[in-house]
Amino acid sequence: MAGTKELSSLVSRLEAVTNKLEGLAVGGVADAPSAEFLTAYDDEITNGENTKKFLQLGEEFGGDVAEQIAIYKQALQSHRDFLQLVAKYKTPSKAKFEELIKPQSNKMSQVVEYFEQHRFSKTINHLQALKEGVQSLGWITAAPKPAPYVRQGLESAQFYTNKILMGFKGKDQKQVDWARSYIASIADLQKYVKEYHTTGPSWNREGTDPEKAVAAAGAGAPPPPPPPAVQPPSDVPEAKTHKDNTAGRAELFAAINKGGDVTTGLRKVTDDQKTHKNPALRASSQVKAGALEKKVTTTPKAVATLAKKAPLCELQGKKWIVEYQVDNKNIVINAGNFHQSVYVYRCERSTITVNGKVNFIALDNCKKMAVAFDGVVSSLEVLNCQSIQAQVMHQLPTLSIDKTDGCQVYLSKESVGCEIITAKSSEMNILIPDSKGEFVSVPISSRGSLVNHESAC
Repeated sequence: MAGTKELSSLVSRLEAVTNKLEGLAVGGVADAPSAEFLTAYDDEITNGENTKKFLQLGEEFGGDVAEQIAIYKQALQSHRDFLQLVAKYKTPSKAKFEELIKPQSNKMSQVVEYFEQHRFSKTINHLQALKEGVQSLGWITAAPKPAPYVRQGLESAQFYTNKILMGFKGKDQKQVDWARSYIASIADLQKYVKEYHTTGPSWNREGTDPEKAVAAAGAGAPPPPPPPAVQPPSDVPEAKTHKDNTAGRAELFAAINKGGDVTTGLRKVTDDQKTHKNPALRASSQVKAGALEKKVTTTPKAVATLAKKAPLCELQGKKWIVEYQVDNKNIVINAGNFHQSVYVYRCERSTITVNGKVNFIALDNCKKMAVAFDGVVSSLEVLNCQSIQAQVMHQLPTLSIDKTDGCQVYLSKESVGCEIITAKSSEMNILIPDSKGEFVSVPISSRGSLVNHESAC
């Protein structure tokens, strides 16, 4: 009896091992214990203190921030799902890789699109910070240096969280905690990537081939029915038979074997038919230059050009909206009070004059613009622009320049001590009036540092 029980126990254990091995063969690494980097991601990022804190506070804020946070959480989950595939599969082909990252890419795009649709939100700095920070999840495409890519997203987001810190420090501690925890969560991601994915996603060398996995997944489905047979058209001539081809070759060799007589059947070309002996024929055979010109066709751009957008300059609530102005040198804004603000978007080769003190002035995606204004309560912001000139007549507390190539700002004596914040910009110059009233040029460092110019006067 004892021997029978031992034999039965041994058979049960063998069956259990067999079932487990069969499960691994079918399911791949997904059914195996999680990879080390996957466990680390859950501990340091998904359940990390900083990530949980900024998500929770963002939900408590409500409004636009909470809505964008909800999309951001979906992007984080898609990122986690992708890492699950990294633990399961071998290194995929380029086409397959693009297919695997598509769900995460779509969620990241939704975060950006939400910001684009809420540019006039009261919490614009929060939305912009989330939009910039979510780009750090794109490290999966930044081999062989993914960690520096995460750092770029952190620095871009920090430009806007610094504004939140400046605006709410000593006023609302939750806002301060949100900004700090958000930046800390991206720093956690950078540290994680540097440790576990030093040169790119750590694909499983012994994992399943993603191409074969997809083929196996679709093997159970019945094949589609074959297409109906295509009948050949009735007017197509029948193909020549082998006998006809043989006869044709025989005729060709017979003609070659004639020797000199092979040319007897050719027609003689007279002098009047030769272009080098007949000037009239040579003149008529010239090809006009216009006939050789290729017809150039332009492909319409996916994004509408400025000319297709109606220019706008109007007061909406407390904000002046100036959009899609091109080659307009006479844009004048008469501000009613300092509670109003000015937002300039996608304007080119135009000049704007702002009379009266306003809350702030922002230039976004503009080219070759000039702005002259009396003064602002908070700041002048230049974002994603090229070749900008600005001049302040009175007060300018803060100058912010981000992702801009070419910015020249003339400061008044009252605004010489303003704070200057820069990030990812180049060719920036400050012009300060000296004791004689002449402007002296002072370059700005491309680093995102605060610069005080009082010593330059």
